Amino acid sequence: MNERTVVVRNHAEYIYQEAKAAGQRCMSLIKISWEHFSCRGHSDQFTSVVLLVLVAIGASITFVVRRRKSRSYTKRPLTPTAPRLEKAQPRELGKWTPSEFRRPTPAPYPDWSLDETKPLPYRPFRYGPKYNVTMGLRTLKHEDWIELDNHFPRFHADKQRRIKERGPKLCRTAPEAFPAAIELLEELAEYLPARYPSLYKRTAVGLDNLWSGESFDVTNRPLPEDPMQMCARLIQDDLAIMIEKPDGQYYFLAGCIVLPGFWRLADKFGMPLSEIHTSGNVPQYKEKLEKGMMNLFRRLKPEEIVGRNNYFFQVDDDLGWSQSVGSEDSAAGGGHVGWETAEMGRAIDHHYFRSERQTLRRLPKSGGVVFTIRTYFHKITDVAEEDYVPGRLASAVRSWGDDVSRYKGRARWGDVLLEFLDRKHEEQVSRGLDLSREDEVRAYPY
Repeated sequence: MNERTVVVRNHAEYIYQEAKAAGQRCMSLIKISWEHFSCRGHSDQFTSVVLLVLVAIGASITFVVRRRKSRSYTKRPLTPTAPRLEKAQPRELGKWTPSEFRRPTPAPYPDWSLDETKPLPYRPFRYGPKYNVTMGLRTLKHEDWIELDNHFPRFHADKQRRIKERGPKLCRTAPEAFPAAIELLEELAEYLPARYPSLYKRTAVGLDNLWSGESFDVTNRPLPEDPMQMCARLIQDDLAIMIEKPDGQYYFLAGCIVLPGFWRLADKFGMPLSEIHTSGNVPQYKEKLEKGMMNLFRRLKPEEIVGRNNYFFQVDDDLGWSQSVGSEDSAAGGGHVGWETAEMGRAIDHHYFRSERQTLRRLPKSGGVVFTIRTYFHKITDVAEEDYVPGRLASAVRSWGDDVSRYKGRARWGDVLLEFLDRKHEEQVSRGLDLSREDEVRAYPY
C-alpha cells in the first residue's frame, strides 16, 4: 500500500467518524427538543423542532469543516510521484514514426518583465527524519516548458563567456542526433517569441533577441554554429538530447552543458542513460530509480511534459563550474572531480543554494527526448531569510543517508551550514513565526 493510498483511507475514515459523531449530536438535540416541547404542549411544537434540528445540523457541519481545516494545516504535502503514463504502442526499438502532434502555441507569460520577473522560489526539500530517493516527477503544461526571468542577463553573459572560452568542450551534436537538434532549435524559435514577446521577436528565418540585439537564423545550412549551442544561447537552461538505439537504450548524443557546476559533457557524452547515472555514483540509482526512469523514457509521448527539481550546495560563487570540486580541465573526459578536494568548513558567506528545474519531453518528428536543466543559484544567507526555510532545510539535510551525504559533499560544508540554519530557525521562532501555518504559506516544491 503506497503513501497516497494510506492517506486517502485515513482521510475517509476520519470523515466517517466525524459525520457519525455529528449525527449523534443531532439526535441528542432532537430528543431533548422533543421532550421539552412535549412537556410545554405549544401549537407550534413541530415547527420549532424542525428549526432546532436544522440549526443542529448546520452547527455539526461547521464543526466538521473547521476540524478538517485545522488538521490540514499540519499535514505535509505528499511527495510528487511519477505521472501515470500509458504504455506506448509497440514499435521497433531505435526507430520512430513521426507524430502528427504539434505543441500548442503558448500564451504570453503574464506580466513578464526582464527587469521585474523574479526567479520562481523553488525550495524542493522536505522535513526529515526520512529522506526518500525518488524521481519526484510531476506533469507540466506545454506553455511552462521554458522559464526565463530577470536573471537572464547574468546567465546570458556567463554562457557567452564560457562558450567563447570552451565552446567545443561544452556543446556537441553527434551526426545521428543532428535532426533532433535542428528540431529542438525550430521548436524554441516558435515557442520563445510567443511566450516572451517582450524579449524575442519571430522573424522569417528565426528570431531576434530584442534585449541583446542578436539575430538567429535557424534556416541557413550549414548553421553558423552547433545547433545545440545556438539553442543554449537562447535560454537560461542547459540542454541534452537522448536518442534511442536498436538495443532499446537511450544515449546522450547531443548537448550543450554550459553551466553544470559539478559535471562535464566530455565525461558523459555518448553514454546510455543508466551509465550516466552509475558513473556519477547517483545514490540508489539501481535499486530505486533505474526501472522507473527507463519506463519513463520509453513511454513518454510528444503530448506530455514532465518535470522535477533537485538541490545541492556549493561553496563558491561560480555558476558555470564549482572550483571546489577540482579543475574543470583535470584530465577531462576521464579524470575524477569530487568533493574531497573542497576546502573544509568555509564561512557561511561562501555557501550557495543550487537548485535545478529539469524537464523531459519527446520531440514529435525525430523522437528524441529533450532534457532541459535550469539552474537557480542563490546565496544561502538570502534563502535562509525566507519564512520556514531554515528549519525545513536543516531537517532535510540531517535526513540524508550516508550515500546521499557523500554524493552532495556534506562533510565539507555541513557543520557550518547546519549551525547557521539552526540559528536562523531559532530567530524566526523567537519573533513569533507560527510553524503550524507553514503549509498555508509554502507548498512543495516552492
